[in-house]
Amino acid sequence: MQAPAAASKVAVQVSGLEKRYGDVRAVDGISFSVAEGEVFGLLGHNGAGKTTTIRMLTGRARPTAGSATVAGYDIVHQRDEIKPIINAVFEDPNLYERLSGRDNLRLFCALYDVPAARADELLDTVGLASAAKRKVKTYSSGMKQRLLVARALVNTPRVLFMDEPTRGLDPTSARELRALVSKLADEGTTIFLTTHYMEEADELCDRVAFLSQGKIVALDTPRELKLKQGQRAATVLLKDRTEHQIKLDDPADAARLDEWMRTGQVLTVHSEEGTLEDVFVAIAGRAL
Repeated sequence: MQAPAAASKVAVQVSGLEKRYGDVRAVDGISFSVAEGEVFGLLGHNGAGKTTTIRMLTGRARPTAGSATVAGYDIVHQRDEIKPIINAVFEDPNLYERLSGRDNLRLFCALYDVPAARADELLDTVGLASAAKRKVKTYSSGMKQRLLVARALVNTPRVLFMDEPTRGLDPTSARELRALVSKLADEGTTIFLTTHYMEEADELCDRVAFLSQGKIVALDTPRELKLKQGQRAATVLLKDRTEHQIKLDDPADAARLDEWMRTGQVLTVHSEEGTLEDVFVAIAGRAL
């Protein structure tokens, strides 16, 4: 496995983690680490083991084998120490629909023994200040998801787990939520993200791990994964408006490009880097 991105401390450490349900290995001996302040993506198709992994790391499910720590605490033996310093956003919008957005947050402020004024701070952070007094049942799906994020920030978590946070959202709401995730990461929150949207992972994550049938089959930065699996190719548009597909590793094509550049024939050159989706298919042998 790859080492975590440079950081002073490790936020999440996983070693041989496994979860079995009868004969089914939902998570099959995975190992990785996440640095403090990193946005780490666990990617894979539905049923790959992403949610099960988060459930174990947040104390909602007990591992069958292996070990893990979050912020230095053991996920099995020190769950009570972990709970106050983490939080999670799951895809189910389990909000109190008949309460206002503000009252939803104030309720959780009370549970975490945080001043009620924190609710208004968070509503402003997620862009819901103008809807603070409205009942949640009148919120759009995107607004509800942002409120879930606000609720997960009540205790100022050191590690924020987000399970498929943009599933079911329209493009505008999804874009707003991704911007919020980027902002939280910039402010120092460690983000552990699961998703099957490869474009989302490419935009947000410092590193990603591909999970297939409960196993990690690749782990690296999105850029390195694409470089390793993608073809070194380019589309060249010449001044005579003809397009040419060339392979940069082919000596003959490289010579053609050099000649075009030397004689001033090139208008544009566009690289054809592979996508994370391409990489996943190449490694896991199936599309998402």
